[in-house]
Amino acid sequence: MSEITSTNFIHAIIDEELKEGGRCYGKTVHTRFPPEPNGYLHIGHAKALCIDFGTALKYGGICNLRMDDTNPTKEDEEYVDAIQEDIHWLGFDWDDRFYYASDYFEVMYEQAIGLINKGLAYVCEQTPDQVRENRGDLTHPAVSPYRDRPVEESLDLFARMRAGEFEDGRMTLRAKIDLASGNFNMRDPVIYRINHCPHHRQGNKWCIYPMYDFAHPIEDMMEGITHSLCSLEFEDHRPLYNWVVENVDIEADPRQIEFARLGINYTVMSKRKLRKLVEEGFVSGWDDPRMPTLCGLRRRGYTPTSIRTFCEKIGVAKVPNTVEVALLEACLREDLNENAQRAMAVLHPVKLTITNYPDDQQDVFEVENNPAKPEAGTRKVTFSKNLFIEADDFMEEPIKGYFRLFHGNEVRLKSAYVIKCIGCVKDEVGNVIEVLAEYDPDSKGGNTADGRKVKSTIHWVDASTAVDAEVRLYSNLFTDADPDGADKDFLSCLSPESLEVLQGCKLEGALAEASAPASFQFMRLGYFCVDNKDSNGEHLVFNRSVSLKDSFKVK
Repeated sequence: MSEITSTNFIHAIIDEELKEGGRCYGKTVHTRFPPEPNGYLHIGHAKALCIDFGTALKYGGICNLRMDDTNPTKEDEEYVDAIQEDIHWLGFDWDDRFYYASDYFEVMYEQAIGLINKGLAYVCEQTPDQVRENRGDLTHPAVSPYRDRPVEESLDLFARMRAGEFEDGRMTLRAKIDLASGNFNMRDPVIYRINHCPHHRQGNKWCIYPMYDFAHPIEDMMEGITHSLCSLEFEDHRPLYNWVVENVDIEADPRQIEFARLGINYTVMSKRKLRKLVEEGFVSGWDDPRMPTLCGLRRRGYTPTSIRTFCEKIGVAKVPNTVEVALLEACLREDLNENAQRAMAVLHPVKLTITNYPDDQQDVFEVENNPAKPEAGTRKVTFSKNLFIEADDFMEEPIKGYFRLFHGNEVRLKSAYVIKCIGCVKDEVGNVIEVLAEYDPDSKGGNTADGRKVKSTIHWVDASTAVDAEVRLYSNLFTDADPDGADKDFLSCLSPESLEVLQGCKLEGALAEASAPASFQFMRLGYFCVDNKDSNGEHLVFNRSVSLKDSFKVK
C-alpha cells in the first residue's frame, strides 16, 4: 500500500507528541484494531481500519489486530476467520501481531486483585436492577451498601466468584471511584461480572469475565499501544480508561483518542440489528449484497480501492455526521470506470432479426475491453442474422424524444452496423416477440458511407453465441434515509424492491468463462460482477454493483 500523506486532527496530536519533550518522543507509533468477534465487519469498521492501520503506516509504526473476546455470549471462531479475511482483502496486514483479549485474562484477574488490595475495588451483591435503582441522578449520588466491605472479604468473595460458587448476576466486582461523579461511567462501574458461558477459546476455564472498560486499557498496556483510537461513543469512558491506566500495576502510558463513527443514509450499522436481519431471514446472510458488511460489499462488486477511497474522502472528524450512500457508489463507479472490462448484455431480451443478412454469414468484430485502458486489450464479438436487444429499445408507437427502434427509424448497433426497423412480430395476446430490421452492409463498424446522421446507439448480443445468466439488481435495503433513527422500527423501513432477480438474460459469449471477482461494465446498463457464491459453470449469476448514473458529484 502507498504511503499515507493525508492529515487530520489525530495526526496533529501525534505530531505534537512525537516532538522532543512530547509523550511519544523517540517512540514508535503503535495502534491496534480491536473488533469483537460476534459478527462480520461492516463499512463502519472499514473507516476504523483505515484510521488504525493508516495512522501506523503514515508514521512508520505498527498496528496490532486484537480480538476483543471478553464477552463469550455471541463470539465464535467463524467471525474471527471472517474478520481476518476482510482485513486482508481491504489491503492491511498485522504481520505477527495477532492477539486475543482472552490472552490477558489471568493478568486482568491479578490486576483486579491488586485494586481490591489497594482499596480501589470491592465485591457488590446488588442485582442489576438494584444497581440501576441506586445509580442516582445529577443531584443525587449513587448508593452501594457494599462499598465499605473489608478488603479480605472482597478478596474471598472474588476468588469464590472465579471458582464458580455463585450464579450469574449474584455478584459483581466494582471499581471504587466516585459515587457522586457527574460522569456516570465513574460511579463505581462494574469491572467484572459472572457469566457461566463457555468461551470460544478458553472453554469452561472462566466463569467471570472483565468488562470492556476495564479490559481495554489493560490490553493496550500489555501490547505497548501508544495511541488507542476509538469511536466517539467512548469519549465519556476515557476518564475510566485513564483511571485504570493510573491504578493498575503495569508500566505503560497509552492515550485514548476518539473520532466520529461512520453513518451512511439508508443503512443500519448496529451489529445487533444486522444480526437480526440475518437470523430472522430478512436477508440471505451476512454476505447478502444489500448488507453494509465488507463481505456483502465484496460480493456486490465493491473493490478495496473504492472503499479506501471512500474512507479517505469522508475524512476523520470529531463530530458525528451522516454520509450519502451516493458518495460510496461514486467511489466504486470511479474505480470500475477505470478498471472494469466492457461487455454487452441484454437483461430484458427480445429477438431482433436482420432480414437482409445472409443466413450463413457471421461477422467477427475486434472490440476494446476498456477504452480507458488500452493495455486491457481486445476481445472478439460475433454478429449474425439473429440477435437479442433490450425490450425497451423498441417502441411500436414511439413517444416524443424517443430515438431508438421504431418503424422506419435507424439506429447504430454498437461496434457493428446501422440498421433500420421494418416491423415487428407479436404473439396471440399482442406482445412483441420479435423486431424486424434491415442492415446497411456499408456501415460496418457503425459508420455510414454517406455520412447520414444516426441519433441513437443500442447494444445487442449475438443469439448464436449468447450465454444465459441470472442477473440480480440490488438497490437500497431501506426506504427511509434514517432507518436507525430514534423511535423507529428499522424492520418497518425495509424496502420490498431492494432485490429484483432477472432470469434468462443474454450475455455475450466471452462471459461464459467469467468467474468471481471479475467486474464488467455492461454497456448502457451499469457495473456488474460475477456472484462469488452462487455462480458456476452450470449457472452464471451476476450482481449489479452500481448503476452508470452518477447522482453524486465527487469533488
